[in-house]
Formats: sequence, C-alpha cells, structure tokens
Amino acid sequence: MATVLLVRHGRTTANATGLLAGRTAGVHLDDVGRDQAARTADRIAAVPVAAVVSSPLDRCRETARAILERQAVAPTESIEDELTECDYGQWQGRRLQDLAAEALWSTVQSQPSAVTFPGGESMAGMQARAVAAIRRHDNAVEAEHGPGAVWAAVSHGDVIKSVLADALGMHLDMFQRIEVGPASVSIVSYGAGRPRVLATNTDAGDLSWLARSVPSGDAPVGGGAGDSAPDSPDA
Repeated sequence: MATVLLVRHGRTTANATGLLAGRTAGVHLDDVGRDQAARTADRIAAVPVAAVVSSPLDRCRETARAILERQAVAPTESIEDELTECDYGQWQGRRLQDLAAEALWSTVQSQPSAVTFPGGESMAGMQARAVAAIRRHDNAVEAEHGPGAVWAAVSHGDVIKSVLADALGMHLDMFQRIEVGPASVSIVSYGAGRPRVLATNTDAGDLSWLARSVPSGDAPVGGGAGDSAPDSPDA
C-alpha cells in the first residue's frame, strides 16, 4: 500500500487576520507561511516522494512548490480540483469573529454533517469529494510505484480534517476534534482492509523512517516495536 502525506498549506495573511479566505483568488502565503512551508519541505526531503498533488489555490501551490524544489529526484506534479477548499459560499471573505455570531456556527461546531453553507457546498459533500480524490490518487501511485511509495497531497485545514476523520472511521460530526495546523503533515497508509493513520498534525520531527518502511496490512498485536526496530529473529 502507498502512503500519503497530507500537508496543509502554510499560513496566509487571511489566516493571520482572522478572515475565512475560502476560494478567494490571490490569497498567498505570508512571510511566516513561506518559512513554515520551507521547514515542512525540508522534513519531507528525507523521503523520496513519487508525486505531489495540490489544490488549485495559490497558497497550496506555493507550499507544493517548496516540497518539489527540495526533492532530489523530481516527483510528478499535478493539480486536483477535488482537493480545493470548501465552498463556504456567503461566509467566504468574512471575519471568523463575526461568523461566530451566526446561528449556523454552532452547527458547524457540533453537527457539521448537517451543514450546507449558504450559497456554498455541504461539509458532507466536501468530505466525499476529497476522500474520493485521495483514494484515487493513492491507488494510482501504488499501481505505478509499488506498495512502498510515498506521495504528498497539499490541501486545506477542513479538507484534511475530513480525510483524517474518514481514515480514522470517525463520523464527520466528530471531525472538529482533529487539529490540522498550517504546514502540518499528517500521514495515512491505505490498505485493502482499512486505512492506518500513522501521524496527525506534525510540524517537526524526522520523516526519514518513511523511506525505509513498507507498511503491513495487519496491525501488530500489542503495538509492535516501531519503525526503528532492528531486523532480528527476536524482534
């Protein structure tokens, strides 16, 4: 099975000022976001990635470019519209502080599966198209590069949270329990039986173990010895 790195874009001026950017054109990484993207790209550079797939929005493409530039061997790169930000409709471009006073806000927090943003899309629809896109690309990467392949998908906070919720077997109504920070890396390995969530919301740490690991389809009873365990009959 292949392994996907779910990378959120770095911080933007909209993030820093409390605006819900949504699909607004021309929202770029700010100085902090560019530094975050560079650090994340440096972490991922320890792993040869077979492909980098990005949301079409500028902030994700800029983050993806940082990852691509630090790979020793150029991965394939592509844009995937189904990984774009949620269509927040009439909420787009508004301050989060003001949106928190809307009646719909509490439903977004407690029952997102019931939410359709005014003039926009439903959160359930967002999850369905994002999960389908991730699984489709994952199958394609594994078919071309083998079960040990690693690839990166660069997307947005709510989109990645919804993909992680699906991989964890959680109902969408619990996805607000998951945190996905700017330029964070979450790791999922899809298998024939079930996905394995290897990490969530990481912003530091060595990822080189991914280059040495071919995940098994079975979970080790008792938790196993970890990826750094020595190869020996008694391990």
